[in-house]
Amino acid sequence: MPRCRKRKPRCCGKSQQAQGATQLLSSAKERAHLSSSPPPVEATTQKTPCARSRSTVKRPRRAASTVSVSAGGSPTGLPEGAKCKTQENQSSSKAPVASAQSQKDPLTKVTGMLVKFLMQMYYMKKPFMKADMLKIVKKKFKKRFPEILSRASGNIEVVFGVDLKEADSTKDSYLLVSKMDLPNSGRVRRGKGFPKTGLLMHLLAVIFFKGNSATEEIIWEFLNKMNIYAGKRHFLFGEPKKLITKGLVKLKYLEYQQVPNSDPPRYEFRWGPRAHAETSKMKVLEFWAKINNTVPSAFPSRYEEALHDEEERRQATVALSADTSATAVSESGPRATARTITVEVEVHSCM
Repeated sequence: MPRCRKRKPRCCGKSQQAQGATQLLSSAKERAHLSSSPPPVEATTQKTPCARSRSTVKRPRRAASTVSVSAGGSPTGLPEGAKCKTQENQSSSKAPVASAQSQKDPLTKVTGMLVKFLMQMYYMKKPFMKADMLKIVKKKFKKRFPEILSRASGNIEVVFGVDLKEADSTKDSYLLVSKMDLPNSGRVRRGKGFPKTGLLMHLLAVIFFKGNSATEEIIWEFLNKMNIYAGKRHFLFGEPKKLITKGLVKLKYLEYQQVPNSDPPRYEFRWGPRAHAETSKMKVLEFWAKINNTVPSAFPSRYEEALHDEEERRQATVALSADTSATAVSESGPRATARTITVEVEVHSCM
């Protein structure tokens, strides 16, 4: 009789997904090379370890990522195919080496465990202590806790769009805050899963860098380099095409429309009204600069556009505040007069 093979116990799904988040971050940095012209000096000369841009949590110095954007701020297009192919071959040839190094790196596993803990705290929506995080880290790694926390917080920010902030520096308490207000804690739909905010921030960045509209071909070219494919279910983001062209469009974070006068029909993406309301070009630029280990001004044309957008937002806020104050004054005037007349009538009647 044939022997029955015992099934090996499956690993915890959440643990696999936490490790997958780290792998996705590495993939994004190694494969999403977005240059259609030579990058600015600030972005190309950072081959030595450099500090990240300012954030709430201090992070140790780390090597610059391989992700880059051109000075003009436009992601790669099809005309640069030959150049991109060479770069992809180089990155793919380095992938096994990088994978082997990550497996040997003793901090990779503990970083994944901390990512899992942080995401659990994010869903619980309550502050937590540094001591709680130290319980996740083994004693032999406690001296390297700042580096581990830097890796973990960087992972959840880039992949999930979640920021680690100090709730109270005197008590070493922390809080996790999403960059945008997607429903169900960023998961879009109810139930299990991970936040889609990080993916949305990447898409908004590509659209912004392509002149505020990006064709469907450019979006998928970018996502494919992150191992995200239309029609193929992703372990973090589900079926990406359905999420992007329907879910995020229905929620008004993205606009998906036909390119005018295109035959055969071609489609493009733009920021939706909720994206304009919940974030800004400057915030998206800061997010993208952080991925590149540089500063927003390293992308001059987009930086100027973002500054102009910030000024327009400030003026709109001031104008709205002035209108609100004027409306309040105009509404309070007649009421005050009516009360005065009523009091006078009551006084005369008493006399």
